[in-house]
Amino acid sequence: MSITRHDENAIMSKVVEHNGVVYISGNTANDNSVGMKEQTEQVLAIIDGYLAKGGTDKSKLLTAMIFISDMSLKPEMNEAWESWITPGCHPTRACVCSGLGSPQTLVEIIVTAAK
Repeated sequence: MSITRHDENAIMSKVVEHNGVVYISGNTANDNSVGMKEQTEQVLAIIDGYLAKGGTDKSKLLTAMIFISDMSLKPEMNEAWESWITPGCHPTRACVCSGLGSPQTLVEIIVTAAK
């Protein structure tokens, strides 16, 4: 079975396709000077692009892992998530509080989708 990798760098691939499944690495906002909702919207837009690169879309999400830096900001993250997710196509999901790459980084999201 073949494995296709997209946007590789020295330590990782941003997208890996294998056996009809698309794995997308953790993504953070490009502009981390904004709040949780805005950072989440940026991340979800990035994920849309990577899903398309893998030949799929958010309606085929299987699972999501969301890391946030402060649980008190979870409602803002959920607001962006609920606006983005395809109704009736909710993946399994976990949301955990974690230290992220910088103090200004509020959210990082990993997803897996079927093709």
